[in-house]
Amino acid sequence: MKDLAKRFPQNPLLMPKDLVASRHELQIISLLNPGVFRFQGKIWLLVRVAESIAQKEGVIFFPVMNEMGQMEIIEVPLNDPDLVATDARIVNYKGLDYLTTVSHLRLLVSTDGIHFSEPETCEAALFGCGELERYGIEDCRVSQIGEDYYLTYTAVSENGVGVGLRVTRDWRQFEFKGMILPPHNKDVAIFETQIASKFYALHRPSSKEIGGNYIWLSESPDGLHWGNHKCLIKSRPGFWDSERVGAGAAPIRTPYGWLEIYHGANAAQQYCLGAFLMQLEDPAIVIARTNDPIMVPTEKYELSGFFGYVVFTNGHVVDGDQLTVYYGAADEFVCGAYFSINKILRAMGFGPLL
Repeated sequence: MKDLAKRFPQNPLLMPKDLVASRHELQIISLLNPGVFRFQGKIWLLVRVAESIAQKEGVIFFPVMNEMGQMEIIEVPLNDPDLVATDARIVNYKGLDYLTTVSHLRLLVSTDGIHFSEPETCEAALFGCGELERYGIEDCRVSQIGEDYYLTYTAVSENGVGVGLRVTRDWRQFEFKGMILPPHNKDVAIFETQIASKFYALHRPSSKEIGGNYIWLSESPDGLHWGNHKCLIKSRPGFWDSERVGAGAAPIRTPYGWLEIYHGANAAQQYCLGAFLMQLEDPAIVIARTNDPIMVPTEKYELSGFFGYVVFTNGHVVDGDQLTVYYGAADEFVCGAYFSINKILRAMGFGPLL
């Protein structure tokens, strides 16, 4: 099927060469799916920047963050018997897994939603901090609740992959809340409206032995302590999302229910976008779900890159019927696309909105 996305003609909006590495000895390998929000009348991206160090013959380098948030470079000879380096993204050394890149979050701002630059008035970058973020922080979702912006992100260390939280009002000072969901968990999107005085969030716990990579719902009295977990959306054998599913950005309130844009992948690791709808009063009830993806990798910049055949989002802005989705393409570029909320709802048998 033809997907529902109207891609920006200016895509890719951001490429690795457009930004400067955080340290002179590092190089930016890829830019990935940003968190998105409005602040001071402008559109802002919180882009995941993956960096590494140039390799040399006979040696492998991999960066990690120490507990003070400063980067350290580990150097290991390729013939070291304790080294297992068969994957371009992960190596194992002395029984511990390490990433070949380390990610931080870079803030960029735009007045038109198309041309982005680094701000002069706000903290321009966020780095991993502490033992549980030694391998970096990734894939941030931004939810605005009142005056507060909740930043939920993937925190990576040798202990596993969990979910960290930082909160800010001015994008200058950040309250570090630590890890709110332990490994293995990621893809946390907090609803921007409380329901019956409770916070709600989508998340994705994972298990290699039993179950799968599914989207779950959780609730909280304060946005920090989460419980009453329920499994909402599972992968579907024979569909485009047969291998894994994960939440995108904060759900969008519509008269028909909470609309969520999510990503799914098949066994070939090809990533598309879909949508599902949750009941307004009780988001644990799923009303509808798209059978076909609403966005499929079709453009060259989506098919070829650091990891090809990928469209992946965790950020958007809403203007009436227009949903502007910012997404990572091929795990290397940041792009944009417009959607009609009405068309997405009609794909699930609802609408049009009045």
